[in-house]
Amino acid sequence: MSETEPLVSTETASTDAGARTAVDAEEIAAEQATMPRRRTSLWARPSYWVPPILLLAGIIGVVYLIGALLGTRSYLMPQPHVIFAVYTDPKTGPEIFEALWNTAQVALVGLVIAIVIGVVWAVAMNLAKWVERTTFPYAVILQSIPILAVVPLIGFWFGYDFIARTIVCVLIALFPIVSNTLFGLQSVDRGARELFQLQKATRWIVLRKLELPTALPAMFAGMRISAGLSIVGAIVGDFFFQRGTPGIGALIAKYQSRLQSPELFASILLASLFGVVIFLFFGWLARRAVGKWYDFG
Repeated sequence: MSETEPLVSTETASTDAGARTAVDAEEIAAEQATMPRRRTSLWARPSYWVPPILLLAGIIGVVYLIGALLGTRSYLMPQPHVIFAVYTDPKTGPEIFEALWNTAQVALVGLVIAIVIGVVWAVAMNLAKWVERTTFPYAVILQSIPILAVVPLIGFWFGYDFIARTIVCVLIALFPIVSNTLFGLQSVDRGARELFQLQKATRWIVLRKLELPTALPAMFAGMRISAGLSIVGAIVGDFFFQRGTPGIGALIAKYQSRLQSPELFASILLASLFGVVIFLFFGWLARRAVGKWYDFG
């Protein structure tokens, strides 16, 4: 009996070890199955970029068809290859790209200023309710004022160059950042807020470690909206402030008055593409900042 007992115990131990190994393998497999899979890049999915390309091809085809149907009035809808030829024209191409650069400087500076003011303003309203009750109605009024009615006053007070155009951008781009940031700061989960209160965290710790991280997706959404609005503000300023450095808006007004249809369409298209680039940049920045824990499409 003494000789067989170690053998039996060894066999039993090996059986138990094998069973534990099988159980551990099943637990690891189950855990891996419940873990979120790493998302592939959107650009790697044909379903992401094929439909827009097909739609673009359809739009180009419709433009060619409309140009053919207009006949002698085809200047009202110039064909795409005529529009793209404007960019390579040694006379009009450099003029348009220089004007876009002037407009881009105004738009980017105005957007940065709007982001800083909007975030600080929203944080102040979140920290003190009396600030929200006092100032938020004026933010709504600022958004409701027709900007075209205010532009002449801005030119009268601040001149007709860079500063005045930047102010127009800030006025147009400010409200989405303020409203989205304030919404994000006030959308913190109640349980998480109570947990910080149980730990007797100060108001600044709650803001820095809970509210601001939670508000990041809403903040970036507001920035993406304001990015497009800043381009609109820069073009509006260029369109009305004809005395300063010419931007893309000034060129649009000039081409419109001279009935230069291909140049007009080329200027509008380039300004739109610049707005799309800024929009995509903030989308990329948002995915880099919060993409690990928030599905920012």
